[in-house]
Amino acid sequence: MRILATKQAFFYTLTLIISSCCMHAQDTKVRVNQDPKFEQLLNEKRKLNVSASVNDRYKIQIFSGDSENAKKTLRSFKQEFINLDGTIVFNTPNYKVWVGNFKTRIEAERNLIDIRKKYKNVLLIKPS
Repeated sequence: MRILATKQAFFYTLTLIISSCCMHAQDTKVRVNQDPKFEQLLNEKRKLNVSASVNDRYKIQIFSGDSENAKKTLRSFKQEFINLDGTIVFNTPNYKVWVGNFKTRIEAERNLIDIRKKYKNVLLIKPS
């Protein structure tokens, strides 16, 4: 039995050595062809992102408190006000729900009237 095990070990070792000599890694190079307009679009998007700063826009804060209630508030807001976007912002120690992205104060105040009907503790803010 021992001789058979030795012969099998020798056979497996020899097979492994021979097969490893024949193996090769991938030698090909990957080349990506993309439309030159794609790079132009990316550059235009980068310019827009720099110019459209979030800090010079008005937002409406509809909630300030713990994480779970902030998530619930944002979820219910998105169901009622489909055309307005919202986000949760963490400012120690509270989570705040900010909605809208208004260019002017007048536009923000118009939406504030509608939102105040549903949410009582709302604030008009301009994040800095």
